[in-house]
Amino acid sequence: MTRHIARAALGAGALLVTGALALAGCGSGFDDSGDTGGGAADGELTSSDESLTILFGSSGDAETDAVTEAAAAWSEQSGIDVEVKVATDQAQELSQGFAAGDPPDLFYLAPEFLAGYADNGSLIAYGDLLENKDDFYPSLIENFTYDDQFYCAPKDFSTLALIINKGLWDAAGLTEDDIPTTWDELATVAQTLTKDGVVGLGFGWEWQRIGTFMAQAGGGLIEDGEVIANSQENVDALTYVQEQMAAGSFAYAQDLGAGWGGEAFGKQLSAMTIEGNWITGAMTNDFPDVEYIVAELPEGPAGKGTLQFTNCWGMAADSPNQEAALDLVEFMTSAEQQLAFSEAFGPMPSAESAADQWTSDNPELAAFLAGADYAQGFPTYDGSADVITDFNSALQGLKDGDPQEILDTVQSNFEAIVG
Repeated sequence: MTRHIARAALGAGALLVTGALALAGCGSGFDDSGDTGGGAADGELTSSDESLTILFGSSGDAETDAVTEAAAAWSEQSGIDVEVKVATDQAQELSQGFAAGDPPDLFYLAPEFLAGYADNGSLIAYGDLLENKDDFYPSLIENFTYDDQFYCAPKDFSTLALIINKGLWDAAGLTEDDIPTTWDELATVAQTLTKDGVVGLGFGWEWQRIGTFMAQAGGGLIEDGEVIANSQENVDALTYVQEQMAAGSFAYAQDLGAGWGGEAFGKQLSAMTIEGNWITGAMTNDFPDVEYIVAELPEGPAGKGTLQFTNCWGMAADSPNQEAALDLVEFMTSAEQQLAFSEAFGPMPSAESAADQWTSDNPELAAFLAGADYAQGFPTYDGSADVITDFNSALQGLKDGDPQEILDTVQSNFEAIVG
């Protein structure tokens, strides 16, 4: 558990590619029979003298500059030119590239869009060819594995942790020993901190935050290919959150007049929040006078649980120079380069070999990295994003809703796409 005051930030980072990526167009991963042949298990990658193109959605100048500089360094080393393109609308630009048979060689890809692009042959599964494959966290490899094929290298990741307002904590007479490690303790300190117009714990009204309680209860959405959304564990998790809302010690950030948990926390509308390590940039830029502590989320009935958010380096099946693209990915995901990215714009390295150095450089944020050992990721099935969007709409009414009914709908929706 990290109990140091986080005084320095790493920056927001672009850990989530937003928007529903259109899955139009087929890559050369289709053979004449109509079956997808996007796997690279046989080690046969295209090779040519052609330059490479990278397309990505950037969080800002820091990320753009860092990726551009890294690509230039690899280009100088390899002798192969690399064009770096910052997407204005990645969904549209990527879709158009696939439809025209001229997609970027490499691009950011979120787990929820993996299956759609894999199924229509747009991607090549190159993961097993990576020399640094064994250096990635197992949960991240799982997040980018579809139909038993490891498709793409996770470029970095983030987890969720408990963020505590140090000033409000001290003013309430709480000490380091009171940092909650169980649901009961969380409920107690949240109630203690709820006063003078401040709610103990405020967070966003979506699965991407509330799902941490489901994980801690021993639930989730899909496990080993089986939909478990309406399990008793998940019902218990939503019921726990609902009970704390009724007590007035938990609240949605939006109901507090904020757009997200970090804003509610920064404005001191809530004394604690559940957020990822991107909050460090927001706190430094928007709320520099608020001191805070980062701790691992409390254990639930089944133990520790959190969620992880990540993107991989997707590789196009139509790329004419996949061998060079593979080498570039290995360069971009090396421990050394990922540490440089972390320093530049904030993400945590997906390479386990970088963990000790990252923790040494960022001791006040170590709780985020600790979550890698037990984090759950976004489902990779095609259509998952739509199901989660519907789930989030229902969660907005959780305070007065029926947890079982909400989860039964999620169960049915996931069963329709998992098959």
